[in-house]
Amino acid sequence: MEFHLREAVKSDMKGVWSLIHELAVFEKEPQAVEVSIADLERDGFGSKPLFQCFVAEKSAGEIVGIALFYPRYSTWKGPVIHLEDLMVTASERGKGIGNALLSKVVSYAKAKGLKRVSWEVLDWNTPAIDFYEAKGANVMRDWNVVQLDEQGITSFNTI
Repeated sequence: MEFHLREAVKSDMKGVWSLIHELAVFEKEPQAVEVSIADLERDGFGSKPLFQCFVAEKSAGEIVGIALFYPRYSTWKGPVIHLEDLMVTASERGKGIGNALLSKVVSYAKAKGLKRVSWEVLDWNTPAIDFYEAKGANVMRDWNVVQLDEQGITSFNTI
């Protein structure tokens, strides 16, 4: 195996941020990344971490994949997690890293007795959709993602 998986540590956040940026470029929104390395360090490793992350690391210490997730609560299911990003750098795809990272997240959820792991995938990302469906995931095409960005929160009409 050319890589190994482990829990991320604070000093990994530069590599994690690089993969977040690479994902944003792939998704055609590089300007949308506002989070900084310092934000990731603070938010993931403070007294109340807001996320957890597994990394895939090559033997030379290079981070080549990430699975970043956080807890949520479903009013229908109970405790669940949301997989925010599952990303493998382009040069390392097809080597089993994405599969290993997703398996690590699912094993984590199983060990914690969680009821669901959920995430989004862009409708044009056919390779990812095919991968997720092959793993048994239900890609729910009848649901739409709804968001309020910072401007939407600020200007929200609370009548």
